[in-house]
Amino acid sequence: MIINHIDVNSVMTKSSLPVGGYSVNPYVGCPHACKYCYASFMKRFTGHSEEWGTFLDVKHWKPISNPQKYAGQLCVIGSVTDGYNPQEETFLRTRTLLEELKDSGAKIMICTKSDLVVRDLDILTKMRDVTVSWSINTLDENFKNDMDGAVSIKRRLAAMKQVYDAGIRTVCFVSPIFPEITNISAIIERAQDRCDFVWLENLNLRGGFKSAIMGYIEEKYPALLPLYHDIYDKGDKSYWKILEEKTKSLALEKGLPYIDNYLPDGRSEKGKPTLINYFYHEEIRGSKNTGMRKL
Repeated sequence: MIINHIDVNSVMTKSSLPVGGYSVNPYVGCPHACKYCYASFMKRFTGHSEEWGTFLDVKHWKPISNPQKYAGQLCVIGSVTDGYNPQEETFLRTRTLLEELKDSGAKIMICTKSDLVVRDLDILTKMRDVTVSWSINTLDENFKNDMDGAVSIKRRLAAMKQVYDAGIRTVCFVSPIFPEITNISAIIERAQDRCDFVWLENLNLRGGFKSAIMGYIEEKYPALLPLYHDIYDKGDKSYWKILEEKTKSLALEKGLPYIDNYLPDGRSEKGKPTLINYFYHEEIRGSKNTGMRKL
């Protein structure tokens, strides 16, 4: 791992997402080296020629002088990195950020594949509005290991439970959904007692990693290659439309709310997470759900 330290004027970047707010990335690059990572495009803007996953820039910024400026604003920590990558244990950049925003009144959303986030429960439980989301697209540790170098699914689920039980809003982000490989039903069954929301996102192969993923499917799942060609070479969306209907039926069968919203708000009833349809990566929409979990 190539580690550099860089000085930046601010770690808070105005978000271009429809939901607004700020994208907050305490690092550049990510050691998880996910084979499908959309954030690998960041290399174009940072001057890195190294392979994605082999470098990490540790950001150092001037302390946030007016944190109340972000009151009510959505602040997504980890939009193009994982703020809880293994190096965070040493450099504490995400923890420093949380300390600076602790009394800001900002809406904090943490996106991670790590269990290191439980280290910061002492801060997170004191903040007014926090969501922690874990990406989990399989229960098969071997497939997980083929796709990323983050901690095991077992550790992610254990962390989700600990954060959930601490009273913090949690999300099981089923992403990316690999057609005929990701078992949505099994993941929901495993996670529904420890999350308020389940997000569902399709595998998007628009990035430069398309050839690597298609090569992997050809090698490990050759019977699925025609389906992947239909979806990713011919632009056929019928698989996702059918899967969407199946997921709606699954939600109805399990008695789980199912909505076409994007952002979580409030808590769900214990054991009944709200499923959020986000199958079409290019059609992201901002919206609101106000269900409250009964603790």
